[in-house]
Amino acid sequence: MTESCYRLGEIAAELGAELRGDPDTIIHGVATLQAATAGQITFLANPSYGRYLKDTRASAVIVSPSAAGDSPTNVLLLDNPYLGYARLSHWFDPAPRPQPGVHPSAVVDPSARVSETASVGPHAVIEAEAEIGDHVVVGAGTIIGARCRIGSRTVLRPRVTLAHDIVVGQRCHILSGAVIGSDGFGFANEKGAWHRIAQIGKVVLGDDVEVGANTTIDRGALEDTVIGNGVKLDNLIQIAHNVTIGDHSAMAAMVGIAGSTRIGRHCVFGGASGVAGHLEIADQVQLTGMTLVTGDIREPGVYSSGTSADKNRQWRKNAVRFRQLDAMARKLKELEKKSEG
Repeated sequence: MTESCYRLGEIAAELGAELRGDPDTIIHGVATLQAATAGQITFLANPSYGRYLKDTRASAVIVSPSAAGDSPTNVLLLDNPYLGYARLSHWFDPAPRPQPGVHPSAVVDPSARVSETASVGPHAVIEAEAEIGDHVVVGAGTIIGARCRIGSRTVLRPRVTLAHDIVVGQRCHILSGAVIGSDGFGFANEKGAWHRIAQIGKVVLGDDVEVGANTTIDRGALEDTVIGNGVKLDNLIQIAHNVTIGDHSAMAAMVGIAGSTRIGRHCVFGGASGVAGHLEIADQVQLTGMTLVTGDIREPGVYSSGTSADKNRQWRKNAVRFRQLDAMARKLKELEKKSEG
């Protein structure tokens, strides 16, 4: 693999950063403040790592103007150093770049429409009337169901499964093992026996959506499950049928959203948090890790539930007291009434 090399002045211009230092410095990689060596560029975004800045051996540091004073090397000044690093990281990404074309072992239905600029990997399956846009990458072993539509420059990593009639926008990134459009959990009960309900809706993903490894998004029962533009979903997330997630929301691993819940824009859900079904969550709501939501949230803000870890003996004592809270509250009200009387 040929090593990528860039002039520091070229990097600064592309990032829109102010350069203090030698524009002819050659950069061939990125690394952390502690591990970087000559020829590499690093960044300082979290103030808690500021103590490493003065000793870094990197050839350049992306840093905010307020923190640049301690740097012993070239600096690129940005108000958001982490965003600068995020953009620059793609310059040095060693992931193979698939070439256009359909692998001989892939199975493509004659009625499917695949762009000449798309790349379809080994043993992929593209079913009837599917549409694959320009520069789309379909990884090895990926299955794209009948009548799916995949927007331009979307990447589906190996072993992604899209059921029938799924719509995926442009520039999406779907990681391995993700299943989009599986049947929602819908059953009718009769005298203790469960009867399956056909899931007739679709899943619609907007543009610039990321779906993590082994995440599942169920198709709607009647209406569609809708994932808005710019939504980022981590690994091992479950999105149930008829859920709507607003634009630019993000969810960490192991989040679960029950059916028919509507989530606003710019929400951030911490890992292993859960939201019950048929709820409304406002824009700009943040859930800390392992929060359980059982009612509507109408106002933006940070919400939490549950208790943090403690020594088992102390936790068991507190658990007993939790069960006594209602009785204690009733006694307190009785005492208040007596004192008022």
